[in-house]
Amino acid sequence: MNTELFQRIGNAPGVPGFEETAQEIAVEVLAGCCNEVKRDPLGNVIGLKKATRPTPGQERPYRLMFAAHMDEIGMMVKHINDKGYIHFIKVGGIVPTAIQSQRVIIHGKKPIRGVIPVRGQCGEEPKTPAAIEDLLIDTGLPKKELEKLVSPGDPVTFDSDTAVLNGKVWVGRNFDNRVGAYCLLQAMREVGPTAVDVYAVSNVQEEVGLRGARPAAFGIAPDIGIAIDGSMTRMAHVADYVNLCELGKGTGIYVADNLTIGHPRLVRYLCNLCETKKIPYQRNIGGGTDASAIQQSRAGVIATTIGAPVRYMHSTVQLCHADDVDATVALLVAFMENAHKFMASLK
Repeated sequence: MNTELFQRIGNAPGVPGFEETAQEIAVEVLAGCCNEVKRDPLGNVIGLKKATRPTPGQERPYRLMFAAHMDEIGMMVKHINDKGYIHFIKVGGIVPTAIQSQRVIIHGKKPIRGVIPVRGQCGEEPKTPAAIEDLLIDTGLPKKELEKLVSPGDPVTFDSDTAVLNGKVWVGRNFDNRVGAYCLLQAMREVGPTAVDVYAVSNVQEEVGLRGARPAAFGIAPDIGIAIDGSMTRMAHVADYVNLCELGKGTGIYVADNLTIGHPRLVRYLCNLCETKKIPYQRNIGGGTDASAIQQSRAGVIATTIGAPVRYMHSTVQLCHADDVDATVALLVAFMENAHKFMASLK
C-alpha cells in the first residue's frame, strides 16, 4: 500500500459540495497517468487513459468507467446563537449518537476547531435520544468573534487523521469512501497498456444522493461501469448474517446492493478473474452505491461495485485492512487489462 498517498487522501477535507481540496489530489495523480484530465461543472474529476491495444474489428475502443466518490459525510453551519454555539445540519448519513463528544473543524475563513458536546448534563443519560437539531458545536469563542470567521453554509469535518491502528489495520474518519478513492488512483498509477478506454472518475456528492456519478456517466456513455466504494463488514453487536464481508479476507465484489443488482456475468467474470490471479475476494451484498446511477444512465450500462471492506462506516472511527486495499487495487488493474475479453465474452 502506498501509505503516503493513502494518508494524504484520508486527511483532506471534502464534505459533499466542498470536495475541492481532496479533488486536487485526484487531479495531481491522474495527470501523471492519464492522457486527459478534466473537471465537469459539478466538480467531478475525470481522467481518461486511452486504449493503446485496440481490439481488431472495433469501431472504437470499449469504454470502462470507474467511479470512486471523494466526498465524506460531514456537517454544515446553519446558525450561531447568542451564546456563540453553532447549530448545524448533517450532510450525508450521520447518526447523532455517533458524533457526540467528537472534535470537529469548521472550514470558515480559516480552520476553526470545536467540539460537539454530549447533550444534557455530563454523567447523566438523556431521557430521549438526541436529534441533529439538539446538538451544537462549541468553539469556546464568543458570538461576535466567531461571526468574523464562520458563516452559515461553511462545511464541517471531524477532527481526526488517518493512522495505523494496529498491525495492518488502519483507522480514519472517512474510509467511506477515501479507501475507494485511493484504490482508484493507485490502480491508475499501476496499470499498463489496455485495450479499452478507461475513464477514472473521482466523483462528488455520492453521500447526498449519487449526484456526481449520474451526470458523469451520461457524459461518458460507458459500456461497463464499476463503482469503487467500501464493503460493509461484520462487526461487534451486529448479527453475522447482516453483513457478509470481513476485514483481512480480501476485496468485496457486490452481487447486489439496495439500489442495484450487479450484472450477473460481470460479477461472475470478476470472481473468476480473482481466482485466476489469486486475488482474495468476498461476495458482498451491501448498501447503495454509485453503480445504481451508472447502471441507469442513458439506455442502461453493465455495472456493479467493487470495494475493500470497511468496518463502522458512517462513524468517526472507520477501519480498513491494508491487505484488502491492496487486493482491491490488484483487481482493478487486472480488470482494466482484461475488460475487452469480458466484452468479447458477451457476444
